[in-house]
Amino acid sequence: MALQENGQGGNRKYKRMDSDILEGGEDVSNFDNHQLGKSNSTKKYVLAYAIFASLNSVLLGYDVGVMSGAIIFIQEDLHITEVQEEVLVGILSIISLLGSLAGGKTSDAIGRKWTMAFAAIVFQTGATIMALAPSFAILMVGRLLAGIGIGFGVMIAPVYIAEISPAVARGSLTSFPEIFINLGILLGYISNYAFSGLPVHVNWRVMLGVGILPSVFIGFALFVIPESPRWLVMQNRIEEAKIVLLKTNDSEIEVEERLAEIKLAAGHATTDTYEEKAVWRELLNPSPGVRRMLITGCGIQCFQQITGIDATVYYSPTIFRDAGIKSNSQLLAATVAVGFTKTIFILVAIFLIDRVGRKPLLYVSTIGMTTCLFGLGLTLSLLGNGPVGVKLAILSVCGNVAFFSVGLGPVCWVLSSEIFPLRLRAQASALGAVGSRVSSGLIAMSFLSVSRAITVAGTFFVFAAISCLAVVFVSKCVPETKGKSLEQIEMMFQSQGAELELGDAELLVQKQ
Repeated sequence: MALQENGQGGNRKYKRMDSDILEGGEDVSNFDNHQLGKSNSTKKYVLAYAIFASLNSVLLGYDVGVMSGAIIFIQEDLHITEVQEEVLVGILSIISLLGSLAGGKTSDAIGRKWTMAFAAIVFQTGATIMALAPSFAILMVGRLLAGIGIGFGVMIAPVYIAEISPAVARGSLTSFPEIFINLGILLGYISNYAFSGLPVHVNWRVMLGVGILPSVFIGFALFVIPESPRWLVMQNRIEEAKIVLLKTNDSEIEVEERLAEIKLAAGHATTDTYEEKAVWRELLNPSPGVRRMLITGCGIQCFQQITGIDATVYYSPTIFRDAGIKSNSQLLAATVAVGFTKTIFILVAIFLIDRVGRKPLLYVSTIGMTTCLFGLGLTLSLLGNGPVGVKLAILSVCGNVAFFSVGLGPVCWVLSSEIFPLRLRAQASALGAVGSRVSSGLIAMSFLSVSRAITVAGTFFVFAAISCLAVVFVSKCVPETKGKSLEQIEMMFQSQGAELELGDAELLVQKQ
């Protein structure tokens, strides 16, 4: 806290540089306590906004987790083929690209907040249809709607949180959607186990129908969370943006600085009349700086999925059955252990991401995943159908999801939401989400067929090789963004190389 002393007769006046004047015998510690109270209040506001904005991610996670067990009973009830099973599981990720592509334009038109509301409504409509579906065709209609809703949700939540968070906590807060995805997966696994004892024609419907419940909390969230200050500035609603920033930053000086940076960034987006076509033209014919952003953002999104995490989650019962577990109840119980592991380690990542940094966590994650995927392949090929093989398979799967959750899972979304400039952020994030969802869908829709061709063990050897390539990608293409403002990160990428130091980035921002 900066103070100026004005000595007049022994009576001191202390002037705080951003406005307040404390005179005479007033205790400066009272002012410090006031600032401490405001800081705590600010943290509560930002934390609440990040939590509510992440609720859509519970829907995605729940769908992923619950479908891994529900598909067993859908097969028995509706008598679907293996190909239909692959399509049913994987189509959600493929069709979600429509939501992700439309999400950028929609969020620029109606705002980040109401785009999240629209995503929830579309998903819940699809979930209701799936729960009541009398046939495979109707089930697919619901699945398609759910996929579109998920496409909107996974694209917009990290963007909103990155835009509303202060730089010092942005990494942890932008990871919240990944926490809630993992929580949803865990709840899906628990739902599978809890309702598996019901009749076959009822249990999978109840499993899918329970996913409708989070919509109640999303409805409450809309009355709590504000609009993104960066979107408000783009709409020339400066005073509203300032009100939001006052709730999410500790001091008026910091608010004015952040507002000036946002207005500068938004100015680049508006003075050149960046219409939708111009934005996509820049993304499709990028400058060197934007090209580096796209390689980093879209590349890390694709590696997140092609290392096989969704296959591991969706088809964990298949993996454990290949390892030697026979009964459905034991299969579903083993998946619950996977869900708990995934959720616990995402919490570890949230604690570390703004302390250790993005890149070190990615190194630990990709190297650990490579080891566990290779170990799972060895276990299934050499030790299958025995008690030792079962234990090692469960350990390898849990290890894989743990290493994923501590790095590649959350850091992927953090990077993709913070590296793009404001004028391109919504569309570029949508493009990255499309890459993620398409990769996920292709893996999910081909896993059973590929496993039949080269065995389940062989499939995981392939995933291990891809994970090894991810280590190289992190080393060559991913810079460290910890502690930098969004505007500083933009300057870093726009420089001649992606390794511009923080001090240089600050100077560039100040000069502009």
